[in-house]
Amino acid sequence: MSTVIKVEKLGKRYYLSHKQRERFPTFRDAIVRSSKNLAKRLCHPLRSSSGQPLQELDTTEEFWALRNISFEVKRGDRVGIVGQNGAGKSTLLKILSRITEPTAGRVLIKGRTASLLEVGTGFHPELTGRENIFLNGAILGMSKVDIRRKFDEIVSFSGVEKFLDTPVKRYSSGMYVRLAFAVAAHLEPEILVIDEVLAVGDASFQKKCLGKMDEVSQEGRTVLFVSHNMAAVSKLCTTGIYLKNGAMEYSGPSGSVIDRYLCDLASINSVYERPVDRSIPACLKSAEIVLDGDERVDALPRSKPVRVRMRYIVNKRVSSIHICSNIFAPDGSLLFCTTDGDTNPERYSQRNEGEYVCEFEIPANLLNEGRFSLSVSIGIPFKKVFQENNFILSFNIVGLGMNKYMHTRRGGPLLLDIPWTYEGKEPIFS
Repeated sequence: MSTVIKVEKLGKRYYLSHKQRERFPTFRDAIVRSSKNLAKRLCHPLRSSSGQPLQELDTTEEFWALRNISFEVKRGDRVGIVGQNGAGKSTLLKILSRITEPTAGRVLIKGRTASLLEVGTGFHPELTGRENIFLNGAILGMSKVDIRRKFDEIVSFSGVEKFLDTPVKRYSSGMYVRLAFAVAAHLEPEILVIDEVLAVGDASFQKKCLGKMDEVSQEGRTVLFVSHNMAAVSKLCTTGIYLKNGAMEYSGPSGSVIDRYLCDLASINSVYERPVDRSIPACLKSAEIVLDGDERVDALPRSKPVRVRMRYIVNKRVSSIHICSNIFAPDGSLLFCTTDGDTNPERYSQRNEGEYVCEFEIPANLLNEGRFSLSVSIGIPFKKVFQENNFILSFNIVGLGMNKYMHTRRGGPLLLDIPWTYEGKEPIFS
């Protein structure tokens, strides 16, 4: 396949200004300060009132949002770009969409690009939805004939038929993004660039969008997709790029990129500690993965249960406190959730001040091989969350997911022995 995007040693630099200003100065303070500065300037013409050279009164700091990024994208590739907030994902997409210029390096793009970087990109708030379809289509380089040919499909996909002749300034954020995505996806760009805006839509629309992006890529067009939803990236994208602090940390198959990203999010893997927060009623102190004999581990065989031990502090006597843990599959999707109220809901209905230790155990031979992640939250169910600790632990399950009758690895994050029954004569196993 031919290369449609080539990025070579790309960098983007910003300058951050730092000024020390007094909050809410009075008129008297301003007169006194001006008089002092004038006297000092008369005595020392080349120096500021603070004793520093005048040109150094305001300080600036270099900030590289991107540095030394290089990669290639082939025609028809579906590329997922992942990373924490501030990693440079949106800056990269803005450069690829020609919204901003790079400071260093170059970008070569072959083909028409449609971008959906934020809600309502390219829309005029005073125009109706119908008018904005034609406006946005024209911006993307489509003729009026092509827009008319696709018009009904766009409207049907967006689901805003009833409000088509209403100014889009009256649309909700969800309606905005539905129409914007419908236009971008249906006007046949060679390259479709999508930021995290799909998070605005509801679940059914997100599913529809993912299906449309998959359809677009099957037609030989290229998709660049930024998202914090690892399950969506895993399902849609074939390759991935992991950005960290403005640099490209890793690139490769989407599964490997997601695994690397989740590993980095999981702090110290099998051990997590944090300072006690006395400003909230209850907080997590530590969490760890342990084996028999309290041995801390990072990799566990499938034949051993996974024990998760947590210490938390109750700063204030509160009723109905529960500690909850979410277990995530290797692709980042939620596998299951468990709380300390599962066994006995009344046991921890009220807790006094002090330190508590609790454990739960994931049964042996339940998880398939791969790296799993874990999050912990503390709060009152259905009322308030005091503290969330996302992706604080990770652990590897090792050992192929096979049994004595199967000699190939079974897919999926769970490996369950499901009982089967037969009607009539049972088969004979030799």
